[in-house]
Amino acid sequence: MKNKNKRSLTKSNLLLIITIAVFFLMYIGAIIIEGQGFLKPQTFLNILNANAALIITSCGMSIVMITAGIDISVGGVAALVSMCCAVYLDFHDGSVFMSIIIAVLIGLAFGVVQGFLVAYLGIQPFIVSLAGMFFARGMTTIVNTKPFNVANEAFVGLKSTRVVVPGLGTLNKLGKYVDAYVEIGVIVAILIVIVFFCLLRWSKLGRHFYAVGGNEQSALMLGINVKRTKFLAHLLCGLLAGIGGYVYFLHVGSGSASHASGMEMNAIASSIIGGTLLTGGVGNIIGTLFGVLSLSTIQNIVSSAGFDQAWWTGITVAGMLCIFLVIQSVIMNRKKK
Repeated sequence: MKNKNKRSLTKSNLLLIITIAVFFLMYIGAIIIEGQGFLKPQTFLNILNANAALIITSCGMSIVMITAGIDISVGGVAALVSMCCAVYLDFHDGSVFMSIIIAVLIGLAFGVVQGFLVAYLGIQPFIVSLAGMFFARGMTTIVNTKPFNVANEAFVGLKSTRVVVPGLGTLNKLGKYVDAYVEIGVIVAILIVIVFFCLLRWSKLGRHFYAVGGNEQSALMLGINVKRTKFLAHLLCGLLAGIGGYVYFLHVGSGSASHASGMEMNAIASSIIGGTLLTGGVGNIIGTLFGVLSLSTIQNIVSSAGFDQAWWTGITVAGMLCIFLVIQSVIMNRKKK
């Protein structure tokens, strides 16, 4: 058993190394092929600014996938959070603090309901989260049908807040020094990556997630409460979808029924590229972070090359997924007797 766990750990680390290496190779290739724009620190920071919400929701997706589940409602939850918070702030003159509470409560509500249906009633996660996605999108339209920008002064001030990154500024065309910066959402995303990396690596609950995803029957024999573990995985995913929805709202500053379209698919793709297996039991939050960065980088490369039509991006992402799925299959089945 000890040797088996050691091999599994080695394979997981190898997937992580491959993901990180692929990201750096793509970014270096972008610098060489597309020019020095990718060499500017702010270009990389802008990738983080644009994808902070995706990083957060992908972390939740990875946790569910590690337990051999899936949650395709996270994009709908993010859209619902954006619309509810926008309506509350603009139409009801609400406070920013209460809007954050609303976002968290919406995420927790979806996590609790979906987690209960999956863990305690034994319904397939895909079916449950598919229903959750339709419900969230439908509720978003019911809350408000027309897109609008939020004018709440406190929210606009928070949205406009920038965190300066020392030492990474550059000179603009006029010779003026411009500070490099990240949005507040990036700070939140990094903190969540750190917290959930520690949770999965060193906590008892994290070990339970891996055990349940690896072999549910073995986990039961070890005395692990499988139902509670699955419930907590979906609960955390819902919570992160709510937080990610608010970070997305901070980035776009508006409410719209079309917001976060495709976020759930990007979260799944980022998790897979980051080394999380659809079959469960293997995954790493750091890998998920680099999965998001890799996905965004390849999309930027395709766009910079002049292929900015939506189908070219889709084709590229599909190609990346196929490559990483093949890599996963080869690595996880090597030396397998």
